[in-house]
Amino acid sequence: MSATFQIDIGVCTFRRPELAATLRSLAAATIPARATLRLIVADNDATPSARALVEELRPEMPFEVTYVHCPASNISIARNACLDNSTGDLLAFIDDDETASRDWLVRLLEEAQATGADAILGPVRAHYAPSAPAWMRRGDFHSTFPVWVRGEIRTGYTCNALLRLKAPSLHSRRFKLALGKSGGEDTDFFTGMHQAGGTIAFAQDAWVHEPVPESRASIGWLAKRRFRSGQTHGRLLTEKASGPGYPLSLALATSKVTFCAVATILLLPSAVRRNRYALRAALHAGVISGLLGHKELEQYGAAELTSQ
Repeated sequence: MSATFQIDIGVCTFRRPELAATLRSLAAATIPARATLRLIVADNDATPSARALVEELRPEMPFEVTYVHCPASNISIARNACLDNSTGDLLAFIDDDETASRDWLVRLLEEAQATGADAILGPVRAHYAPSAPAWMRRGDFHSTFPVWVRGEIRTGYTCNALLRLKAPSLHSRRFKLALGKSGGEDTDFFTGMHQAGGTIAFAQDAWVHEPVPESRASIGWLAKRRFRSGQTHGRLLTEKASGPGYPLSLALATSKVTFCAVATILLLPSAVRRNRYALRAALHAGVISGLLGHKELEQYGAAELTSQ
């Protein structure tokens, strides 16, 4: 990396007033040494509904702000708009209902420099209202961390990530529009990057924070989310499965659903463990759905507003 460099921060938004808190947290974040920052707000609404808020907050921002209207109701369009409008060496993503810790970018960059990875993921800490179920708060079902498989991270998420844009594995890579309403576009993006030889690292102290609204503090919302994640995984398995690989994947997912369902029943007295297995059953049921080619559940845009 050169003596001075630019970090762009992409925020995709769709009718969220919480965007104001996100932008103010970014304004208060520590700027890494030798770095200049630039913010890209990608408004995914049919009308430019976030423009007024961005213009209102522009005087508070200590760096350049670019507003992009990229309709409509398809998160992949917004994520690609951030990629297309980025002129930096690095591009960070944060969601429009999250707030960044003060040293968020510093910690992501430290990990990038230490590992040379093409992508860096950070953790998302969920914050529950007192009205959230006690089992949910104890089990912390909404916080986000990467998953390691045989010692490596093979996929990722965009709610807290830093991309090295000039990495070969990211060259011309874009989020699939076909997944922009269902979700899973970030899983697909990072999986493809990893399969192209890209590496993914984890900055354990690069925290962002996300309040859990009442509409998401339910077992039903979590089950739908897990099922949709499973559908994405099942579709990815289908794309690379051949010969006996497909029925084997289907049989394995079915056995996992059965195991998790039995565990759910056996653990009825323990709410945290019971619900954790129930959600794993939903995940593996989603894998079966994806393997069978069923349409993925819509999650973003108007569908998201309706679910709330």
